Amino acid sequence: RVAVSGGAPLSPAIARCFLGLGLPLLQGYGMTETAPVVSVNTPRDNRPASVGRALPGVEVRIGENRELQVRGPIVMKGYWNRPEDTARILSSDGWLGTGDQAEIIDGRIYIRGRIKEIIVTSTGEKVPPADLELAITSDPLFEQAFVVGENRPFIACVAVLHREEWLRLAREVGLDAKDPASLNHPAVHKAALDRIARQTASFARYAVPRAVHFTLEPWTIENTFMTPTLKLKRSNLMGHFAEAIEAMYQRPGAR
Repeated sequence: RVAVSGGAPLSPAIARCFLGLGLPLLQGYGMTETAPVVSVNTPRDNRPASVGRALPGVEVRIGENRELQVRGPIVMKGYWNRPEDTARILSSDGWLGTGDQAEIIDGRIYIRGRIKEIIVTSTGEKVPPADLELAITSDPLFEQAFVVGENRPFIACVAVLHREEWLRLAREVGLDAKDPASLNHPAVHKAALDRIARQTASFARYAVPRAVHFTLEPWTIENTFMTPTLKLKRSNLMGHFAEAIEAMYQRPGAR
């Protein structure tokens, strides 16, 4: 018996933790348009950072803009009564564009991020936000994280802090956690950025956030910051935190 993870990126560290406990946790990949599985790791061939090899009979390749493309009997014929939408995602020879950037190494698929979500900084560096946010929230201080940086000189992060961890951090830096201003005190930012740097040590230097803004109010479906599948509604978050985001890039030393 095994457990299979899909629908959102699985942290390799979490997968290795389960494996170390003797619990086989396998990451797979798919979408509704592929009925729904494209690839999956197996107990005998499990690379936690990948989503495994394509299923038998399924072809995969990397297309324009590093997009993962899929062809085979699992691929849909098209969207019902939506020929224009079908033509945008499905080629005449049966290749389905997934919308995900990926690499294929030794037959294994590595998902690098959603094409529409990839952040391109003002210096041209490309950063996959979901992977970065997953790494940040592996620290218990950060309950939720949202990274920004499109056409900006560096990556910044808005995060929801875990209340108990926040109380602990406030005590450590000698601040009153009940004072709203303490949440974004420079001492808090410095301590938090140090923790973020440790969690993102495996990322390129340009991907590591250099500025932060914190809140204690969780993002939920009800307050329109999360989708029903618990993914971030990035445009809503961007609008809500627009002033705070702008302030992060206006702080002294921000370049």
